[in-house]
Amino acid sequence: MISCDWFRTLCDMGHDSLPTLEIAVPGPLRDRGVAAILDGSKTALTGLLEIYAHAGDPVPQAGQQFSVLDSEGRSAVIIELTEVRVVPLKEIDDDFAHAEGRGYGDVAEWRAAHEEFFQSEVVSKYLGYVPVIEDGTLVVAERFRVVPPGTSGHA
Repeated sequence: MISCDWFRTLCDMGHDSLPTLEIAVPGPLRDRGVAAILDGSKTALTGLLEIYAHAGDPVPQAGQQFSVLDSEGRSAVIIELTEVRVVPLKEIDDDFAHAEGRGYGDVAEWRAAHEEFFQSEVVSKYLGYVPVIEDGTLVVAERFRVVPPGTSGHA
């Protein structure tokens, strides 16, 4: 299992008996991502399929709920996946890039940022190699909605 300190990680069950999810690395990048979820500008996530395979984690499914943790490890919000696709990197479009809520002007900016992260030291250290990122590289493209407090299907 991936240690619970970077990118998109399925960790132990959270306080809400939901699996937890951490986006990016703790600190400003994660804080901006959580804030974008809370303000509604972030409604999509992208993960590198190689990370799931390396961790032995299944690809999430639409309908699953996750407790998104902040940089302090506290539950900040609950999300429910509404769509999950495993697609080649080249199939991500401007609409999806904008839904990531990080201010990408277009898919080219989105791709540059994701290539940089997927080939970063933290990802490479975890995988044990620097992944090759090209048009055919498979990513897990997820869309989600925020679950209003008190309406989660879990206690």
